[in-house]
Amino acid sequence: MHIDWQALGAVFGVSLVMTVGLVGLFSLGIVGLSKEGAVLARTGACACFALCAAAVAYGIFLIVA
Repeated sequence: MHIDWQALGAVFGVSLVMTVGLVGLFSLGIVGLSKEGAVLARTGACACFALCAAAVAYGIFLIVA
């Protein structure tokens, strides 16, 4: 059995970056929702949550396809 270590490292690196990025984006959304009376912050929070949902939907699409 042959393991392609370079491909395994690439998959690990991409998954690590995407995980940290999605958690950071979701955290920004939570912070935006916690701002009282700031319409721009709520709009940004909704955009963050929409991007998170799009990333999750794309990941599910990749798994199913």
